Amino acid sequence: MGQVFYRAPQHCYPEVVKAEGVYLYDKTGKQYLDASGGAAVSCLGHGNKYVIQALKAQLDKVAFAHTAFFTNEPQEKLAQMLATRFGDESARVYFLSGGSEANETAIKLARQYWVAKGEKRKSIFISRHQSYHGNTLATLSLSGNPARQKNYLPLLHNWPKALPCHAYRYQNTDETTEDYAQRCAQSLETEILLAGPENVAAFIAEPIVGATMGCVPAVKGYFKKIRAICDKYNVLLIMDEIMAGCGRSGTYFAFEQENIKPDIVTIAKGIGGGYQPLAAVICQGFIHDDIVEKFGSFDHGHTYVGHATACAAGVAVMEVLEQENLLKNVQSTGSLLKSHLQDTFGSHPNIGDIRGRGLFIGLELTLDKDKKTPPGPELGLPQKIKQSAMENGLICYPGGGTADGMSGVHILLAPPFIYQESHVSELVEKLSRIMKSVPL
Repeated sequence: MGQVFYRAPQHCYPEVVKAEGVYLYDKTGKQYLDASGGAAVSCLGHGNKYVIQALKAQLDKVAFAHTAFFTNEPQEKLAQMLATRFGDESARVYFLSGGSEANETAIKLARQYWVAKGEKRKSIFISRHQSYHGNTLATLSLSGNPARQKNYLPLLHNWPKALPCHAYRYQNTDETTEDYAQRCAQSLETEILLAGPENVAAFIAEPIVGATMGCVPAVKGYFKKIRAICDKYNVLLIMDEIMAGCGRSGTYFAFEQENIKPDIVTIAKGIGGGYQPLAAVICQGFIHDDIVEKFGSFDHGHTYVGHATACAAGVAVMEVLEQENLLKNVQSTGSLLKSHLQDTFGSHPNIGDIRGRGLFIGLELTLDKDKKTPPGPELGLPQKIKQSAMENGLICYPGGGTADGMSGVHILLAPPFIYQESHVSELVEKLSRIMKSVPL
């Protein structure tokens, strides 16, 4: 297939030649309905003329000027827009090119903050089992994803992991929601005490767990307890909204639905909508101010930090979200999609759970609905589902290891925010065909 080092070198990929609205087309003319935004990226769909025109206009001015020498208008404007959305005019925004870079930056930002405060022992980062935070070595260390980690274990930090908050899988039948939220949150407190609060820099969590568990929101009250624990032990709270943020959950930040505010939030994917590689780290103002007061600068950087053309795309994407009131469409279309999925698959013997928020929805598969038996990796179901989906003209995001890191399968749906009722019907109809074609 040429000289490209492909993700899966033994797989034959169709060549995409056109993308428009919620559809992509390969060079044979075959049409594919985008039901996952690639990997929760294409929030506005494909070929948005407003965004494309904004990119062209920026290219006519200046495509790139290294931010060690210059700032640029799109960077300044987008930072202001995000700080306003974050709800803190003193917040500061650091722009990067992808989610792994953003979470890596958040780690270093938290570390330098504690050094600035004279708390040099604070170097431990706690995350959760069944999580995913990126593919750099530090962010892969944070991830509770055994399948992605296995080849690199000798290179990774063995940082502590708290319990995931996944009611379908882990809530006991005799536990109330309040009891389960308390048990999950208590596991963070236990890990902090084991490590020593004086050694713990931050806790990082996805408000809605994406690729590893398939759109799992925490139970009500969990994150309020997490925020209180972090405050009690002087630990920063980092919310990883790489997948769930930028409107995907129905509010611009998913943490808004938890009635808390993190110290640091990371976003990517939807911030640039696939029109440019873009990510951001947003921190509360005190973190920035203490670092600047002590050191004068943040000891970190990448070549494409604050890239002018990428930030121009980010500004345009946010403007489209606001001008077209797309968060409202995420909420209404998300409710419609979940309702259609429930009607079609609610009694399906191999669909154990349908969950998520907004247009970020997961279906978890099971071999036995009553026992919640997860499919084993030997069945190769994610690959079979993806192949059947492509054959049926559907782009979705199947994943494995949903239940315990090895067993379990889910299908993640993260369609563009511009979906209409006809697209919902098409998605569900094609997904129904796929489920019939995959042996369970």
